[in-house]
Amino acid sequence: MVGERLTAGEVCIREVVIAQRETPILEAAQLMRGQHVGCLVVVEENGQARQVCGVLTDRDLIIGVLAQGLDARPLCVEDIMSEYPATMREDDSLIDVMRSMRRNGVRRLPVVTGDRALVGLITLDDVLKILSEELGLLIGAIQGQIANERHKRP
Repeated sequence: MVGERLTAGEVCIREVVIAQRETPILEAAQLMRGQHVGCLVVVEENGQARQVCGVLTDRDLIIGVLAQGLDARPLCVEDIMSEYPATMREDDSLIDVMRSMRRNGVRRLPVVTGDRALVGLITLDDVLKILSEELGLLIGAIQGQIANERHKRP
């Protein structure tokens, strides 16, 4: 599959859990828990499109609020989110995604159109699943070669 040039748009999750800048932190945390996600993509409504302006992760909540002993009640998403995060375009390759994750030190990347309108979210888990399938194909090729060799030369 990777050799077939999979793209971020083909791999990404299209149903993304979102928040707005003004969403209270406690509400954002409850949304993450309720939706079983570790990240919210922060968007600004711009006509018909939702433009990505940030990302809030469970790690942001731990490091930015809990570990500092802050009172979360007066805080909102924009107080601790990562603003204007690295993103991928739909036609970026899976290799481009992996390079961006490594370069930016992130496990999740919003997938966007040219004007930063949200399309989906691609995660390290998504990438690892595809790579493990590819490795399975390679292992099958090795096993097939060994079986073929044993059959030809007993």
